[in-house]
Amino acid sequence: MTKPAIVVVDDDREVLGAIERDLRAHYRADYRVIAASSGPEALDTVRELKRRAAPIALFLVDQRMPGMTGTEFLVEALKLYPGTAKALLTAYADIDAAIAAINQVGVDHYLQKPWDPPEQRLYPVLNDLLSSWSARTQLPFEGVRVAGSPWSPQSYAVREFLSRNQVPYQWIDVEQDAPTRELIIATHGSLERLPVVFLPDGRSLVAPAPGELATSVGLHTAAARPFYDLVIVGGGPAGLASAVYGASEGLRVLLIEQSAPGGQAGTSSMIENYLGFPAGVTGADLASRAVAQARRFGAELLVGQSVVSVRREDPFRIITLADGSEVSCHALVLATGMAVRQLEVDGIGPLIGAGVYYGAAMSEASACRSQHVCVVGGANSAGQGALFFSRYARNVTILIRAADLSPTMSRYLCDRIRATANITVVPGVELTAVRGATRLERIEYAGKASTGAGAIDCAALFIFIGTAPKTDAFKPFLLTDDKGFIVTGMDLRAAGHRWPLDRDPFMFESSVPGVFAVGDTRANANRRIAAAVGEGSAVMFSIHQYLRTV
Repeated sequence: MTKPAIVVVDDDREVLGAIERDLRAHYRADYRVIAASSGPEALDTVRELKRRAAPIALFLVDQRMPGMTGTEFLVEALKLYPGTAKALLTAYADIDAAIAAINQVGVDHYLQKPWDPPEQRLYPVLNDLLSSWSARTQLPFEGVRVAGSPWSPQSYAVREFLSRNQVPYQWIDVEQDAPTRELIIATHGSLERLPVVFLPDGRSLVAPAPGELATSVGLHTAAARPFYDLVIVGGGPAGLASAVYGASEGLRVLLIEQSAPGGQAGTSSMIENYLGFPAGVTGADLASRAVAQARRFGAELLVGQSVVSVRREDPFRIITLADGSEVSCHALVLATGMAVRQLEVDGIGPLIGAGVYYGAAMSEASACRSQHVCVVGGANSAGQGALFFSRYARNVTILIRAADLSPTMSRYLCDRIRATANITVVPGVELTAVRGATRLERIEYAGKASTGAGAIDCAALFIFIGTAPKTDAFKPFLLTDDKGFIVTGMDLRAAGHRWPLDRDPFMFESSVPGVFAVGDTRANANRRIAAAVGEGSAVMFSIHQYLRTV
């Protein structure tokens, strides 16, 4: 834990040295003593400490300084540290100014120069001030801090990225936190670009992209070597299973994940029908366990990197990343999973991340406390999300196109939803519009004759419908079906593809030899978490067969 600071300011170098010496002699065990010879210099120091979230316990400031008086310094410094104790150093002739400062900025005490002996004229006063400050002050969070607006899409994206990658952070609402607002304006000029991410080393990032954010918070974003036996694109259940089994069997394995390990499954609030977890397991916990297991066997994981293209230079498969770097491999597994398809309804675009979210967005749970929340979709992910938010929200309304939940949702989820008092299901409807000025305020829907149209005032809308495979970067390179899923194995011949080799394609092998597809991104896959894990592990048999031919 960083020691709280005592900031002492005096333009007289001799006086400054003496007060700094006496303060260090008495307080060095519990406080850092920081000296500055002018108000502007001290303000720069205070801003830097604020960027680092370092606590300041006391300002001890000379009143009579050229350019900026002690009172003027305190006016600015207290905008950043309003709770810090404050004392003025004055000469006998400045007592009137000290009394005026008490009225103007609430100075806690003034000390006359000289203060000898400090045991009688300095330490007792400062001990009282520091003791009072310690009793009323909670020391600040020392990790990553995210300052933004709760209804900013960019702020939501940063919080979700950090949450899903299990990076601890403190959220600061700039609309409610005046000191942080003042720091951003002083440092970056305005509040137009949010969020601002403050790092423990004092650096700050303004509206960072995922790659920049990942690198800055210490996530692994660059490959350690140029070549691997196996590269896996996608860190969902299928990709993680491939990483675990490939690395455990002695292959040099690199897994590349654009956002966060776990894929869509990683956003599930509770998976209750996964084998071996009778009490259920959260998607985040399942992903965390798989990541730890893969790393234990020696797999390397990149986070915050997206793949923009793949090419074939036999016997290698070359992967180009968004930052321009490349890695090569003998075998490539594509496990990019599914992406939620963007809904095209009136008013939705500007409100994405400002009350409208695709998927569970568990980082927004606290913002939904005692609010009305709507969920669109009737699959298992929608049911899991509704049950999760029902623990925080006043009411949860599920809107589905079908007449009932049961055709597309597992029976255990249907039963739990029906038994939850604050969840309501509205069947036979479609979302038609979302409304709100700067944040979501209301949704509108249309239904069949028996249901009719309607509107619901709500604070958040979570969308779990319409998914598509994330294969755009690979379509020029290999064969996909009319929906974008990668065609593999014996389905290649059924699709009319002319296989270029004398042998048959291996199981899960795509139209390009040595490139395999598993999980939800593969055509005709069984889209369940357990099935994805099974395919991610089973593909290793085909990969070993292929590697023997290279």
